Amino acid sequence: MLSTINTAISDVMGPFGLIIILGVLGIITVLATVVMMMNQPEDPLDKLKRQASSSRGSGDAPAALRQKEGNAQLEKFATFLEPADEAEMSQKQLELRQAGYQSRDAVRMFYFAQMSLGILGLVLGVIYTNFIVEGEMTTQKTIMWTLGPGAIGYWLPKYWITRRIAARKEEIEGGFPDALDMMLVCVEAGQSLDQCIVRVAAELKASYAALADEFEVVAQEMKAGKDKVNVLNDMGTRCGVQDVSSFVTVLVQSAAFGTSIADALRVYAAEMRDKRVMKAEEAANKLPTKMTLATMMFTVPPLLIILVGPSVMGISKMGEMGAPGGN
Repeated sequence: MLSTINTAISDVMGPFGLIIILGVLGIITVLATVVMMMNQPEDPLDKLKRQASSSRGSGDAPAALRQKEGNAQLEKFATFLEPADEAEMSQKQLELRQAGYQSRDAVRMFYFAQMSLGILGLVLGVIYTNFIVEGEMTTQKTIMWTLGPGAIGYWLPKYWITRRIAARKEEIEGGFPDALDMMLVCVEAGQSLDQCIVRVAAELKASYAALADEFEVVAQEMKAGKDKVNVLNDMGTRCGVQDVSSFVTVLVQSAAFGTSIADALRVYAAEMRDKRVMKAEEAANKLPTKMTLATMMFTVPPLLIILVGPSVMGISKMGEMGAPGGN
């Protein structure tokens, strides 16, 4: 009976008809599971906590509760959209923060994007191999064109995050010397470190948005009462840039030993300016080496044609005149 069904399916949908049916059934099962999880009832304990919090509070709910209500849909998928290992979870949160995604749901959105894009790519691959391609395809090509889009969709968010981290680090490195000079001016003008960070964050918003966001986070955490040393260390870890980590170390040591922050900023700002000049000189010294290949490709061949071309034509004409048929 199974052989008869398999033969009938192969006659109608081709040799991969059974695989297509199983894939479609799997996608339908996944979608049905997602719908069931979206519609599952609220946990009674969470409901009691929410009611107790709302009864104790005033008419307006706090911002944290409003954010929790807005994340209720993703909260249902926390088991599937978050790593079970705490170390892996912390590492993924750090990567997303370095990419500029500071939301509490960033990890869930990342894994949801991987899952949805992977399923979408798989569906597009099945549609392409069975309804768009004309003629028979080999088994290897069918598997490649079916699973390839799904794999690309799955790895696309990771590639995007990697590019975002690299671009953000480059932006922070480019704007950090200017931020140090501005901090030095603010400190020497009599402002405290907290006021200085707020002012620098506001001034850098237009030119270096990523660095301004990091300074804004530091300012908000200091206003919330978090320890200044921990705030600065978190900034160095969150940025992932060596210059920022060294700057944090300088400030922490200056606070620990009781030295002047202005003097520490003056010395470190001078070093950062020298470092930026050395980077510019290094890039300028690399330019002739990078241009050598282009010079050889676009300059030497035309020059050889101009110099050697007439001689080659003259030799070929003399050969034709000296040939027996030329007399």
